Amino acid sequence: MRNYDLELSILQTLSQGCFHSGKELCEQFSASRIVIIRSIRSIQEWGVDIFCISGKGYQLAQVMQLIDPRVIKAKTKCLIEFIPIVDSTNQYLLDRADVLKSGAVCIAEYQMKGRGRRGRKWVSPFGANLCFSMFWKFDTHIAIKMRLSLIVGIIMVEALENLGAKGLKLKWPNDLYYQDRKLGGILLEVSNQAGFSVNCVIGIGINLFMELATKGIIHPWANLSEVFHDARLIRNELLVILINTLFCILRECELHGVEKFVERWNRLDNFLGRKVQLIVGEHRIKGIAQGINEEGAIVLETKKGLESYIDGEISLTKS
Repeated sequence: MRNYDLELSILQTLSQGCFHSGKELCEQFSASRIVIIRSIRSIQEWGVDIFCISGKGYQLAQVMQLIDPRVIKAKTKCLIEFIPIVDSTNQYLLDRADVLKSGAVCIAEYQMKGRGRRGRKWVSPFGANLCFSMFWKFDTHIAIKMRLSLIVGIIMVEALENLGAKGLKLKWPNDLYYQDRKLGGILLEVSNQAGFSVNCVIGIGINLFMELATKGIIHPWANLSEVFHDARLIRNELLVILINTLFCILRECELHGVEKFVERWNRLDNFLGRKVQLIVGEHRIKGIAQGINEEGAIVLETKKGLESYIDGEISLTKS
């Protein structure tokens, strides 16, 4: 993997605020003007907005809170791997599943090949959001996958509610929502199943300070900064809270299984009682969302009565 130390060092300097001239950066990092310019362009390719003004130099368009792994390691019980630039936090852990212990975490500032459900690309500019994955080995059947994805969504919302967030919702099966817009996503992947042992990697991405004009995102989305309004959001502290919350719930699931989640999910269901359309392969099923059942399947009230589905893409519909 390419070394990004110079780009990361430049970002560290720019995160201090104000303009920094090209000459200053050249002297600070013992680099030529060409090298500095190339590094600035690389940073911009990560989705970072940088003002470049002749005679003044370079300045970040908005203040950036960089992750400090020392803070997170000091306040969690997990094995923390902080990799500022990584292909995918999920893939990093999946590739090391044979040697990892439950609770191992990979945190990144930017994923070059981040992915969401069904192989979709996950777009998240450098330093703008929360992005981490946790590994856990379960000695149980893979049927836990669907329910675990749901319970992780619940506990993420409940953790944010404990901090004062209001109006957060869930979209079946794995998205966080705010005012009918996507706030974050959860991607649960499994590997190396041997007997009843299942290696799980739970990836979590939550929008925090993402710019409105972020390239590559088509659908409406929301930021956590909207939810908390004027409250100061500290990325390191939020990561600590979410990592610790996820660790505790996974340990609980390991000991006692996944249970008592239906009512908690239905309280947060963004589409409960609303007209929806579920796409399953080539089929389109319309009905009124009635929450989920004990298997984690979505329940729809259709012309045929109540029907449940374990897979599909749900969206609101007017008809």
